[in-house]
Amino acid sequence: MNQRDTLKVNNEGILEIGGIPADVLVKDYGTPLYVIDQTHVENMCKTFVDALNNNQINGMICYASKAFCNKYIYEVINKYNLGADVVSIGELYTALKANFPANKLIFHGNNKLEEEINFALDNKIKYFVIDSYYELELLDKLCQEKEYVQDVLIRVNPGVEAHTHHYIQTAKTDSKFGFSLDNGDCDLFIKRVKDCKNVNLVGLHCHIGSQIFESKSFEIAVDKMTDYYKKCNDEFNVKFSVLDVGGGFGIYYSHPDPKMTYNDYTNYVDVICNTLKRKVQQLNIQMPYLILEPGRSIIGEAGITLYKVGSVKSIKDVKNYIAIDGGMFDNPRFALYQAKYSVVAATKMNDVCTTKYSIAGKCCESGDLIAENVELPNMQSGDLVAVLSTGAYNYSMASNYNRNLIPAVVSVKNGVSRIVVKKQTLEDLIKNDV
Repeated sequence: MNQRDTLKVNNEGILEIGGIPADVLVKDYGTPLYVIDQTHVENMCKTFVDALNNNQINGMICYASKAFCNKYIYEVINKYNLGADVVSIGELYTALKANFPANKLIFHGNNKLEEEINFALDNKIKYFVIDSYYELELLDKLCQEKEYVQDVLIRVNPGVEAHTHHYIQTAKTDSKFGFSLDNGDCDLFIKRVKDCKNVNLVGLHCHIGSQIFESKSFEIAVDKMTDYYKKCNDEFNVKFSVLDVGGGFGIYYSHPDPKMTYNDYTNYVDVICNTLKRKVQQLNIQMPYLILEPGRSIIGEAGITLYKVGSVKSIKDVKNYIAIDGGMFDNPRFALYQAKYSVVAATKMNDVCTTKYSIAGKCCESGDLIAENVELPNMQSGDLVAVLSTGAYNYSMASNYNRNLIPAVVSVKNGVSRIVVKKQTLEDLIKNDV
């Protein structure tokens, strides 16, 4: 467990989140329960913003909404002057309903729909990140109809291999995202964008992947992107002013992931900024407006999911199971790509771990597991289990599989808790049925 002041074991041997013991949260709100350590979210926002400011580079930290999207998170990040990137009309609508400034929103996605583009244009968002010829033609046409010129970035695939799971590598040559530098696709696309009258090309974007711990990948990406930035200025007479190098900073899930500190994330930003400063001087170009897009690293470790143990099953000489009252409907990541988590007995933190358990969900699906072969104390029905680092891609990927209800989200800070997303009800579940 990557402990901190707001995530620790109290004197009674109970996991404490934001100053509140896990069993108290469960008594007040039930299980399954998503818990968000708001202090950690705020500290991560401050870490990234301060790191960028301390490097004296003009730019913006944009929260990647897909990690965890609801009105609550937009209210929090807005207090710390972050922007946000969105990838759907739903994320965009949620941000606007939370009174998030439209001029700090960036729209991503490899297949934006006409309805989504129109909605974004009508609300005057800051940038579109263009990912296809189809999108370019559609955007230009809709802008012409509205007599409006939209600033855009092109999503570039720099061919940088980040050492992470292949499902979350996004900058390989074979990717559904972006235009490759290696085969000349990006050159051709830039020439086409220049012909559009209602699309104003202001910069480049890349995102090399997720769950990246070594900084060398970011350094190489900035190096390649600034070289191409210079090439576009010189060969295509495109005067860029923006460089967006995405996010992908890793978090601690379980061993052997490094236990990250706030200083570690500052160092990520320092590497990017120092590389950019060096390249700007070397290439004799103007310093671009720099955008970074952390998502998981802001919300991931702030999230903890609490469950209650139901059945306990031992298969002699094979495996021990404990079944929880949640599962792949509130956390599908193990089923999708065998994502690893730290799992603890929330009310037995000081007990000796004697048994390996696999954590089974309640869905009617053999693959409905949260973790395998986790060392825990002797577990019984009614015990509480906490799965750590579930802030990113858990609530946002939750479903009603088997018609299970999506749990509530509770924010905790300084010993005070509050509901920020209500638990679904049975009426919510059927309200759209005809």
